[in-house]
Amino acid sequence: MGAEAVIRMPDENNGVMLRGHPMAFLVTGEDTRHTSMFDWTIPAGFVTGRHVHRVQEETFYLLEGECVWHVGEATVQATPGTFLFIPPGVPHNITNVSDKPARVLMTVSPPGHEHYFEELAKLAASGSPDPAALADLRKRFDTDQLTTLTTRS
Repeated sequence: MGAEAVIRMPDENNGVMLRGHPMAFLVTGEDTRHTSMFDWTIPAGFVTGRHVHRVQEETFYLLEGECVWHVGEATVQATPGTFLFIPPGVPHNITNVSDKPARVLMTVSPPGHEHYFEELAKLAASGSPDPAALADLRKRFDTDQLTTLTTRS
């Protein structure tokens, strides 16, 4: 890991496609030892399912669309400009409640979660991922799934 600045231009293809929508990798573990950052386009009706991380902390900043975020016992009706910080151990769920894609800037610390999304994209490319493979992936990447990942579409 060098001490060079990271510059990503809008036309660069650095990331993955998830359910037909891009997740751009803005900064990853290859660039820094502190955090990963993603520009994630969340499909209409997509629900992450309630889950918790033992080590990772996450942030979300809604750029476009409408989401409902369940964080601990709170329910947040997120509109553009809404920010969320989730420390380790706090159960949460991200839901795009609209019929249009939503877009968030997301960070995960420590870095490395980009590898989760790379593997998830491969699993999802064949349609519905094998539940056992998905459970193994989540376990390896500090994600304890509490409810099912779902989507309206």
